[in-house]
Amino acid sequence: MLDVLLDTLIDGLKLLPFLFVAFLIIELIEHKLSNKNKKVISNAGKFGPILGGLLGAIPQCGFSVMATNLYATRIITLGTLISIYLSTSDEMLPIMLSHKTEGTLILKILLTKVIIGMLYGFIIDLVLRKKESNKTKKKEKINYNLCEEEHCHCEHGIVKSAIKHTLTTLLFILATTLILNTLMEVFGEELLSKILLKNSVFGSFITTLIALIPNCGSSVVITELYLKNAITYGSMIGGLLTGSGVGLLVLFRVNKPLKDNIKIVTLIYSLGVITGIIIDIILMLK
Repeated sequence: MLDVLLDTLIDGLKLLPFLFVAFLIIELIEHKLSNKNKKVISNAGKFGPILGGLLGAIPQCGFSVMATNLYATRIITLGTLISIYLSTSDEMLPIMLSHKTEGTLILKILLTKVIIGMLYGFIIDLVLRKKESNKTKKKEKINYNLCEEEHCHCEHGIVKSAIKHTLTTLLFILATTLILNTLMEVFGEELLSKILLKNSVFGSFITTLIALIPNCGSSVVITELYLKNAITYGSMIGGLLTGSGVGLLVLFRVNKPLKDNIKIVTLIYSLGVITGIIIDIILMLK
């Protein structure tokens, strides 16, 4: 057990400088583009799912929150919201960068999420456009601020915010890695893979369920599971599609009625599971 603890700590400390650099760049992007993103996506109209998919891929901790705000006030459509949720990469990108994952794989994952987000977003808007056009009730404008509500202290500057996100993510990585290493030590990699249904096409049922946890920790778990070869590519994609950081938590706080939020969560979960299964089947047939 001592070896597991030491290995986990050493692996985590090795990631620290890479995580900090990644989050520093992310914070710089977020501070420069957040207001522009809001204006662009608000004026997107029928092209909302396209812009939502593209902007959602930009690693910003508050973009899914902003999109939730815009949907709660019906400034954007459900399809646009879903496209943003599905394309949001959350903590996946900095973790993969810190693990020195091949750039081609990272790009492949991001493009997959963006394209799937756009596609599902367009389909949802196409199906619901007529129904939503009959519901034009204006809602009281909601201003949910991630920095104030989630205590990110983003207003204190890019460097301090990057340090906070780095340390928070590192704690998640250490906890996740410790649990995974312990499970592998006790049960073995083969049994862990069986529990996570790695050798079947149904692993997405588990990873997408993990991804529904409204926290960056879910994307950390899923990414680490994939990097440790405990889940399939399809299961990873299904989980990463479903995970949208604290976006879902904010959705239940600001959007009414409750049944609308339950339908959205069910829809996201279903899309993640279905997509993950389809991807795994395609890869198995190759």
